[in-house]
Amino acid sequence: MAARDVIRQMEEKEAEALAMGGPEKLAQRKAQGVLNARERINYLVDPGSFVESGRHARAIRPEVRHKTPADGKVAGFARIAGRDIAIVSNDFTVLGASSSVVNMKKIRHVKHAACRYGMPLVLLGESSGARMPDRMGAAGRAIIAQDPTEYQRLRESPWVSALLGQCYGSSTWYAAMSDFVVMRKGSVMAIASPNVTSIAIGRPVDPEDLGGWKILTGVSGLADMAVDTDQQALDAVKRFLSYLPLHAMEPPPEQPVPSGSGEACRGMLDIVPESRNQVYDARKVIAAVADTGSSFELKERFGKSIATVLARLDGRSVGFIANNPLYKGGALDADACQKATSFMVLCDSFNIPIVFLVDVPGFLIGVEGELRGMPGKVINWMNALSLVTVPRITVITRKSYGQAYINMGGGRNTDELACWPSADLGFMDPRVSVNVLYGVQEKDDPERFKQLVAEINRDTTPWELARLYEAQHVIDPRDTRDFLIRMLLVHRKRLKNGVGEHRLANWPTSY
Repeated sequence: MAARDVIRQMEEKEAEALAMGGPEKLAQRKAQGVLNARERINYLVDPGSFVESGRHARAIRPEVRHKTPADGKVAGFARIAGRDIAIVSNDFTVLGASSSVVNMKKIRHVKHAACRYGMPLVLLGESSGARMPDRMGAAGRAIIAQDPTEYQRLRESPWVSALLGQCYGSSTWYAAMSDFVVMRKGSVMAIASPNVTSIAIGRPVDPEDLGGWKILTGVSGLADMAVDTDQQALDAVKRFLSYLPLHAMEPPPEQPVPSGSGEACRGMLDIVPESRNQVYDARKVIAAVADTGSSFELKERFGKSIATVLARLDGRSVGFIANNPLYKGGALDADACQKATSFMVLCDSFNIPIVFLVDVPGFLIGVEGELRGMPGKVINWMNALSLVTVPRITVITRKSYGQAYINMGGGRNTDELACWPSADLGFMDPRVSVNVLYGVQEKDDPERFKQLVAEINRDTTPWELARLYEAQHVIDPRDTRDFLIRMLLVHRKRLKNGVGEHRLANWPTSY
């Protein structure tokens, strides 16, 4: 065959692959206001940086080979903000992006490259599940589980998933293993589709009730964020990656510090009320301390009594864990425990220092918590905290009661501990303590009650903790930003170029 004929044949096959599921299906997506698989890649990555791997892949079964361009998954390598990534974008116009022998080989190839050579893995999910009849019968069993590391997560590099439609099968599994999951509202993620689930349980199932954004972000916590459009989801992917290193063996990237970043912290006394019984939004404290505009909250709707926020201090990535009195008075429930633990896993795995901002009345006790295994979640948190190897700085702003004092980076569970003058180090609220310790109630003996409250308060001040050198500092709240920047410089891992030991790298992705 002449060289020009060979080139023409190649161009024809390229056009077939790029046509995806055909003009009619692509037009339907456009009418729905959602991007197709290749448009998603083009929007996300730096222009001209995408190199496709497996463009000419096709289904292994001859009878469907003609209608499977790229076999339903567009994969390859690209750059975001000049940094290399590996990417898989599911093409729902081709057999519902169902998982097959060939396209799973594509995922395996880019995933291994990402982990071995130090690149984030980005998965743009939308899939109908396993391809049938490929997976049926004994022959079907023989083609799955051929990669013993398919579901292994050692966190060599960050993984990110965007849920952008119906997500069953591989899109679900990889989302559950990812460090960050964003979903477009209207998308659904579950083990099996509503139709299959309805048959299995013998009653109709609404897709939103099965795995819609309210369930995933507010009940199960499997998604970190929900947005309105594909573009917003892809923007969130880019922003999340901007806080993380390319891989676990390097520090996170540094960014310029926006002008005026120190000004908001000077107004801290107006953000946090003096009275420990008045609520406030801890996220406003983080925003005032961090570089201007750098706060990026994860799991905002899940475990809301604690806030987990990626931000920057002096241009460097930091993870904030802050009790939020705006919800449940800041008391830690089962979801808050799970949320804090998973955030510590993220930060320690990718060399991001952790800052605790403490205003905690304790754990939320009760029957529901016990039924959800609350003691185990408390100890999971403590186990993870004891394994953290990135710098940990703790600032006690108001209350720090009971066992929660330890979980929130008290004692030897931090590298540096500071208190605001308003810090209260009691085991519980002094008024409750009087009832528990002495059996005295205010209504029965007001003078005696007042005397005992004052006596208990005397030993719970920050000055007592500082006297024992359990707190290394007592600071003006308005100096919190400057203090954190200075202490993080002191505790920076200079000998290892900011890289920790990653003892949490294979911690379960959900539990």
